[in-house]
Amino acid sequence: MQRVLFHDTIFGPIHSRRLGTSLGVNLTPNDGKICTFDCLYCEAGFNSQGPGTGGLTPRAEVRQQLEDTLVTMRGDGMGLDVITFSGNGEPTIHPQFGDIVDDVIALRDKYYPHAKVSVLTNSTRCHDPKVVSALKRVDNNIVKLDSAIESTFKALDRPCDPTLTPGRIVEMLKQFGKRCIIQTMFVRSPHLDNTVDDEVEALCEAYRAINPGSIMIYSLDRPTPDHTLTRVSPDELTALARRIEEATGVTVHGY
Repeated sequence: MQRVLFHDTIFGPIHSRRLGTSLGVNLTPNDGKICTFDCLYCEAGFNSQGPGTGGLTPRAEVRQQLEDTLVTMRGDGMGLDVITFSGNGEPTIHPQFGDIVDDVIALRDKYYPHAKVSVLTNSTRCHDPKVVSALKRVDNNIVKLDSAIESTFKALDRPCDPTLTPGRIVEMLKQFGKRCIIQTMFVRSPHLDNTVDDEVEALCEAYRAINPGSIMIYSLDRPTPDHTLTRVSPDELTALARRIEEATGVTVHGY
């Protein structure tokens, strides 16, 4: 079974193909996975591996570990483009998410003031005003929308809340408007394909309704727990980007 990728609260820096030199902040367990989605393509594996035994890292520990790492990096003359909330699950489930965002922004300002603070979220917690407020305070609020068609959404992202629909996700994301970047994973398998015309047209309608600052599209780059998934080629992503830009007037990047 494919297992979690990240075994530390602060990891990297790594080179992100979309964000540059990125230092990761993992608010979910270091030995398990906790997420409100159970995506077929998740590089951290399926939720069935369990939450582990370490639990969620306390706020004070996140702050101390991050500061220690930033001090070391600056002392070594290392560059940094972004500090990214990512990891083994959904970061916004942490009960102190907003406070930790504030800590990260303060440390960024102190040690790497030109770096950005980014959050990769699956959008499911955007009904919580505290989560929404925190996401509006970061530089890159990167929210997920993989499909605007319910059957594909549920087959690909497998939300833990069976009542969740892409329509509800879109309504929640409207409150951000230009303050969000929509991230869409394009993949294929024998059972689904979110690159077909109906899927792209539905996504474009959703993008127009949300009116984000930009759209980030990508495909598989690492092993996935569902081995039937296949990568969409760079040429196809380029064609999808042009089609989406023409249909929405929103800049598409990341492919």
